[in-house]
Amino acid sequence: MTRVGILIFMDVEVLDFCGPFEVFSVTRLTEPRNRTDAGPFEVNLVAETLAAVTTTGGMRVLPDHDFATCPPLDVLVVPGGWGTREQVGNPAVVEWVKRQAAGARWVTSVCTGSFVLAQAGVLTGKPATTHWQSLDRMASAFPDVSVDRERQVVEAGNVLTSAGISAGIDLALMLVAKLHGETVARATAKYMEYPYPEGVGRRVAVAP
Repeated sequence: MTRVGILIFMDVEVLDFCGPFEVFSVTRLTEPRNRTDAGPFEVNLVAETLAAVTTTGGMRVLPDHDFATCPPLDVLVVPGGWGTREQVGNPAVVEWVKRQAAGARWVTSVCTGSFVLAQAGVLTGKPATTHWQSLDRMASAFPDVSVDRERQVVEAGNVLTSAGISAGIDLALMLVAKLHGETVARATAKYMEYPYPEGVGRRVAVAP
């Protein structure tokens, strides 16, 4: 069983964390699938405290773990949203991300979650991406990160960063393919009625 931890925080973007959550939670290794079959992923929502988190748009979400009780993760997912502007200056979040990233098999971000990874030093000297509206801001804030404006998901060793919002679904499907093969990943996308990503180019063109 692969343990996935998805960070949530105030003003997190809903699809940033719910997209990967959906992919990992509905993945099954056999077809035809049965909803009651066990999947290969254990998916956990993790926050600084166990208090309800209010997302962008007003959804209220309860975390499964706080930082103190979260076990070591195989896959770390850091979503984005307006709340990342505060989280990059939150020492508790940055230190937790740094600690979990050090032991995780895969470290990932969606949208502006890459800013948190960069603040934690995870992206130093690596290519990475983020939401198209934040590419220039990332280049300015983290000159030691090579900002990629062309790819939907950027792979740098065991670190995956993705473009904005819905790109987290592409990232999660890529990770399913890496861990369990493309056949399983395609079946997961089909079940979700989501087009399987056939290439690495961004769906939203970014002007030079």
